[in-house]
Parts: sequence; structure tokens; C-alpha cells
Amino acid sequence: MKIGRKLKILRKDRDMTLKELSKESGVAIATLSRIEHNIMTGTLASHMSICKALGVSLADFYKEIESDSKTISFIKGKEKHESFVYPKKSTTEILTTKVMTKKMMPLLIRVKKGGQTHKEENSPSTEKFIYLLEGSLSAEIGKEQHKLGTGDSLYFDASLPHVLKNSGKSEAIAVCVMTPPAY
Repeated sequence: MKIGRKLKILRKDRDMTLKELSKESGVAIATLSRIEHNIMTGTLASHMSICKALGVSLADFYKEIESDSKTISFIKGKEKHESFVYPKKSTTEILTTKVMTKKMMPLLIRVKKGGQTHKEENSPSTEKFIYLLEGSLSAEIGKEQHKLGTGDSLYFDASLPHVLKNSGKSEAIAVCVMTPPAY
């Protein structure tokens, strides 16, 4: 059984909605949903909070969880990627499958003219690498601001609050790699 299915079963057994579990655990609804859909695994800290809210031990939560030992993930360009569209004119596509079994998460970020990504502040020990393929972006990381043009890259501690903004004249497209996978 995958961790997402296990979480959903435990939540449903307790007649809890994602909203209720989020409120009780302090874990964002979007994160809970992504865990249930096996898009991400979450962190040990989030698992502990979820277990407390569900009234189960961490050992019981992990019981019967399978790991996928497949080490190769190949996706043809024509296949659909899991993607998230944000109201601030940005889209993030996950460029691999079974993210919860990976050590890093490759993403394609598209930010339309005048748009921005949602503001993030990932858990400690999370790192991000961004390589700008097209356009221009302004990266606000903590109290610093960095202007990126086509071909520029940026590597940073993703536990700092950060957001990407496009004030250029066209859509900006970037490859982003995050480790460990967390969204």
C-alpha cells in the first residue's frame, strides 16, 4: 500500500475531511491532498502531526507501506505531466512520476508576463536549483532579490521565504529541481 492510500483510508475511517485534518494537524490542505494522491510524501514532521491528529502511532501509519524500488522513470514528451495552475499567472509541472519515491523533484515553472509563483517557505534542509530557459525573472529569497535572464541559474536554501516574479515582456520558463521532494 502507498502512503497516500494509507492516509486516505485512516482519514475516511475517522470521517474527517481534508479541511478538518488540516486544522487538527496544522498541515496545509494542499499538502495533505498531494500526499493522498501520491504526488509527494511529506516530511517526518508532517507525518507526526498527521498521526497525532488521526490518533495513530507513527509505527502504525508506516505499517504495510511499500516502497517502489524502480530506479528509472521515463516520460515521453507527449505524455501529460501533473501540473498545478496558480491564480497569479503561473504553472508548475512535475517532470517525473512517483515523486514520493525520488530524492529530488524536477519541475518546469512557467510564469506569464506580470505573474508570479506562490510564496513558499519549505521545511529546513530543502534546497532548490533554478535554471531559466526563457524570459526573465526576479527571485525574492529572504531579504535578497536576484534578477535572472535566459541561461542564468540560482541555487538556494528553500527554507527561506521565496517567490519568483515576471516583470519581463514575455512568459518566463524555468527548470527547477528541489531536494528532497516536498511541495
